[in-house]
Amino acid sequence: MAVYEMTAEKLNEMIVNKEEFFLFDVRNESDFNDWKIEGEKISYLNVPYFELIDGVEPVLDKIPTDKKVVVVCAKEGSSKMVAEMLSEHGRDVFYLKGGMKAWSEYLYPVIVYEDENMKVYQFIRVGKGCLSYMIVSGNEALIVDPSRFIDVYKDTAKKEGVTITHIVDSHLHADHISGGYELAKQTNAKYYLMKSEGAVFEFEPLENHDRIEFEKVSLEVLAIKTPGHTPGSVSFFVNNKLLFSGDTIFVSGLGRPDLGGKAREWAKDLYDTVYNKVAKIADDVIVLPAHYANFDEEVNERGYIGNLLGNIRAMNEVMQGKNEEEFVEYVAQSASTETPPNFEDIIAINRGVKEATPEQKQELEIGPNRCAVHHTH
Repeated sequence: MAVYEMTAEKLNEMIVNKEEFFLFDVRNESDFNDWKIEGEKISYLNVPYFELIDGVEPVLDKIPTDKKVVVVCAKEGSSKMVAEMLSEHGRDVFYLKGGMKAWSEYLYPVIVYEDENMKVYQFIRVGKGCLSYMIVSGNEALIVDPSRFIDVYKDTAKKEGVTITHIVDSHLHADHISGGYELAKQTNAKYYLMKSEGAVFEFEPLENHDRIEFEKVSLEVLAIKTPGHTPGSVSFFVNNKLLFSGDTIFVSGLGRPDLGGKAREWAKDLYDTVYNKVAKIADDVIVLPAHYANFDEEVNERGYIGNLLGNIRAMNEVMQGKNEEEFVEYVAQSASTETPPNFEDIIAINRGVKEATPEQKQELEIGPNRCAVHHTH
């Protein structure tokens, strides 16, 4: 029997297509419980590889013979070893190429919206729960919340035959490293960020712009007015049709305002955002957030993560009928969960006050997204 390599792309395809398969994760139990590959049709077994060094016989009866089996570890080596041991027992087995590190870095594009004025791509970083966007109009493109894997945006722009002219970050990200500054350097695009976020490199302060216009797109900056979980969090309202909500509104909840240690104070700003600013936006506007918590629950039938504002309001009791005191109490309670790992280092890199090698960036980003916590199930 044989051992086969499986790429993150192929694994993601199986999850999106709701294919049944068996995932044998050979990382430590704590790592598995903290962060794993998720999908509606996946069955799991987690046994640390060091328990299998003398052989896989103890787990053979737990591994099905009628399903595709994928072995996963942190970087690939251990899963390949375990897969080879299983194949010696007559099993066809796959191992994930590059391990969870590769899974953390994989992102793929989905077209979320198209009309005569613009075409919008969402880039889903599935192992991390991060979302970024490209708005194409005429010969230009604007990027929203780019990840550090900037080639994917350059490749998509090339395929569309457009030039990237504007790049915006909705806030200073705490769980992943932004590609905004690097992408701007490589494309000569204008890079916009809130001055209040404290970045030390050269950028265009969003405070100076009520809107950004190019080709047939008018992007309204709901700036300083929409804190999510940082004080300079903003949302972008495009052509009165799409709300790029950053970490202010998610498909299944609201952003956590506690990462600066001012949960109650910032929750009041979030209340003002939800009940005064966003309340004026129509129900049929599509909300496109910067993160998601659960792919299976939040991906829609068209394959992207987003929903109509009216649907989000209806599902989200905290967005309706609460006074400021009730809202602040609810948010403060919800916000007491674990913070994103390494978030202080990541923010320092995104601010430009700290340098990091690609390897260090990879290490810092490993793990789940913990920016979306206010769920309403």
